[in-house]
Amino acid sequence: MRTFNTLSLFSSGLAMLFSGAVMAATTTSTSLLTSDTATALVQTTVAECRAEGFATSAAVVDRSGNLLAFARHEMAGPHTITSSQRKAFTSASMGQATGKLAQLVTDKPALAGLRDMNPNLLLLEGGLPVVINQIRVAGIGVGGAPGGHIDAACAQKALTKILGQ
Repeated sequence: MRTFNTLSLFSSGLAMLFSGAVMAATTTSTSLLTSDTATALVQTTVAECRAEGFATSAAVVDRSGNLLAFARHEMAGPHTITSSQRKAFTSASMGQATGKLAQLVTDKPALAGLRDMNPNLLLLEGGLPVVINQIRVAGIGVGGAPGGHIDAACAQKALTKILGQ
């Protein structure tokens, strides 16, 4: 027959209680954008630009900058592939519209180093953060229209249609 030391059982119980408290304190939960939603966003973005007469590419990356979805108009230039992905990466990483960041660097030359901070950053208009319930979950980027403001407008229309933003 096995006997248990009361002090030993008490100590074990305390250790389990505190380890559970530590675990709860060191974990977090967050919202994620599904690949289905990301796909709908890029397809809608390219369709919005197509309706305006522009051949573009669109990319959605997750909060960490990993590609979730990509779509390209069949006539979009090859440079639009990387530009859309880099704009998406920039907006997801920095949590700002890329046009706003580009203007910030123009207005404050001391911040020009942002351009060289990461090779995936692209400070040209056409990237927007994707925010759900006040949490940045992704970035969307568009390239190929004759002006970043048009790229950004196509992305914004898709965000409004798909996410109601």
